[in-house]
Amino acid sequence: MSPELSLSVQYGVAEPRLPRWRLRRWAQRALDGAARDGLADCARAELSLRLVGRAEGRRLNHAYRARDYATNVLTFEYGTDPAGTARGDIVICVPVLAREAREQGKALLDHAAHLTVHGVLHALGYDHIKVRDARRMEALEAAILAGMRIGNPYD
Repeated sequence: MSPELSLSVQYGVAEPRLPRWRLRRWAQRALDGAARDGLADCARAELSLRLVGRAEGRRLNHAYRARDYATNVLTFEYGTDPAGTARGDIVICVPVLAREAREQGKALLDHAAHLTVHGVLHALGYDHIKVRDARRMEALEAAILAGMRIGNPYD
């Protein structure tokens, strides 16, 4: 059974191509994939997803990762409580997302879907620090995206 998703979407910058319904659909796909994979052992996920501009993205990356540049996606994982609710915050920097999509020759929506899935998986406890964990996370991302008819972002 798929965990229930509660998703709050915040717009620090406007991006009409990324409406709430689309972001919610991608987040739910990531949650469903993690449930099938077995790592996300939660009954419910309460997540927030904030779209930001370059200045806010840079401030957050500097404050929380000590890196003085805007990155594409930041995730804050808060774990799963005893009742089975996983919580996390995801921040996507729209100008970085757009630049990367152009540079990589990807459709903006495909890259946005990937970053959303990536952020949700992080919020559920996936990581890519160790090689084994990175392979697992990347394979799951690719499978989730394939289910949305989006090519493997790691190819």
